[in-house]
Amino acid sequence: MSAQSSARISVRIADLAVAGGESVLVTNGLGSCVAIVLYEREAKVGALAHILLPNEVLSAATEPAGKCASSAVPAMVERMRALNGTGEIEARLVGGASMFAPLLIPGALSLGARNIVAARAALAAADISVVGEDVGGDHGRSVTFDVKTGRVFVRSVAKGDVHL
Repeated sequence: MSAQSSARISVRIADLAVAGGESVLVTNGLGSCVAIVLYEREAKVGALAHILLPNEVLSAATEPAGKCASSAVPAMVERMRALNGTGEIEARLVGGASMFAPLLIPGALSLGARNIVAARAALAAADISVVGEDVGGDHGRSVTFDVKTGRVFVRSVAKGDVHL
């Protein structure tokens, strides 16, 4: 998705968006998927990715870049830099639920837990600090990210609303 300066931008599964100005980035229906929210406070530039899989090995195709954290984070940073986001970037993580816990093999990590681990690893590789998160559990979430203010609003019918 291209960068935009003033809009409400919906980010679909395995996709990402980068925006500045008055934009609001939104993604819905996070179960085992993880939303990675990046923000550069000085320039008021932000990005949101809806990560589907923990790594490319689990997919026949490597595109789009938002499918896995290891490809999404570098793409997000590159696009943020192109919008004059030259300062320090901070991250927030949302999602990674274990939606089907009874189906797990004992001792195995759920897809949601694996997505959280992959997101944290991709952020660490990019030297980006996680400043807030609402992850894990067994409930779905939706995210609204106001790029102008940097506020992240997480909505969950099962567990209530959270501001990050």
